[in-house]
Amino acid sequence: MNVTGRALVFAGRNLLRQPGRASVGILGIAAVGALLLDMLLLSRGLVVSFRDLLDSVGFDVRVLASDAAPMGGPRLPDAPIAVQQLAALPEVDEAMMVRFVDASVDETAAHKFVHFSMTAVDLGRRRPWTVKGGQDLDSAAGAAILLNPRLAEALHAKPADVVSIRVACVTERAALPPVTFRVSGIAEFPFDDATWLGGAASSDTVMRACGGGVVPADMILVASRESFGAEAAAAAIRRVRPDLHPVTNEEIVTRMQQQGFTYFRQISAVLSTITMLFGFLLITVLLTVSVNQRLGEIAALRALGFSRRRVAADVFWQSALLVGVGGVLALPLGFVLALWLDRILKAMPQIPATLHFFVFEPRALVWQAILLVVTAVLAALYPIRLVVTLPIAATLRNEVIG
Repeated sequence: MNVTGRALVFAGRNLLRQPGRASVGILGIAAVGALLLDMLLLSRGLVVSFRDLLDSVGFDVRVLASDAAPMGGPRLPDAPIAVQQLAALPEVDEAMMVRFVDASVDETAAHKFVHFSMTAVDLGRRRPWTVKGGQDLDSAAGAAILLNPRLAEALHAKPADVVSIRVACVTERAALPPVTFRVSGIAEFPFDDATWLGGAASSDTVMRACGGGVVPADMILVASRESFGAEAAAAAIRRVRPDLHPVTNEEIVTRMQQQGFTYFRQISAVLSTITMLFGFLLITVLLTVSVNQRLGEIAALRALGFSRRRVAADVFWQSALLVGVGGVLALPLGFVLALWLDRILKAMPQIPATLHFFVFEPRALVWQAILLVVTAVLAALYPIRLVVTLPIAATLRNEVIG
């Protein structure tokens, strides 16, 4: 066995001689490592999850009337013409108009109105939803609608049922009569939160329910061709329609990362620093107490021929063992804690149900390992200094006299 192996075995035996203190150190590092892992997952989790949420829709460019946030700026009055122009671009694979209108259902049995948001889309190859039951919308199926699970539960409706819906397309227009819709299926919409009531129908169906009027589109969803990519598609859109504002998914994520997600990065950095400080102090105190209780033993070992490097290695490997075993235990504890915290944070209002605050990334494990190694090294510095500078003769004399 080499010198490093002997030092590691010797350090392990010293820890086993003090099981209570070793257990406290390991459990403390496990808690510290779990919190550190969760903070690393939180620092980028929302960004990664938000990017995945945008990509899951199947469109990588959103075309708006201004550079304001989606749903926060003016609408597109000439969206049908713009869609034709954009769809003809070689960089664009598909373009789809999206309108959001208010709708309500009069539940006569309960004597109340159920208000919800209806999404009107052109039915193309891509659908920005996932059907969970029933059938998807069909352009030849007449007045059909998809309901999200919350709306289906509120209306007590299931696929093939018929509901009478009143659509409010333009606020200045008088109330329109209700229109009969057939429930085509139940679908999950990516940006719905846990309480959102929503549905979707084809643009033609919604326009007929609006009395044949023209309702401006809120945005145009664009899917770029794989051979070009989102950036090339956005540049082509700017050349053809300089009055429009195309935004790629990556640009939306970057904007949100600089604005909306800054808070989570800051709180993650602060809590990670506090967590590392706590781990550093815990291991330093435990090793210092252990060294102070073994001063006579260490002095005797030095007198028998143990070098300064040998006794310093003993202290270092004790620190490494405490942090290493605690770090391994921190992994399952951290993942369980992340699931619990994620469930709590997702309960906040207006948070999409498919969005996650804690997302696993291999880089998080790498950073956790690096930070724990740094903690182990720093925590061992002061106890190592004690054993290296220990006066052998004076310490043995004090032990005998004591």
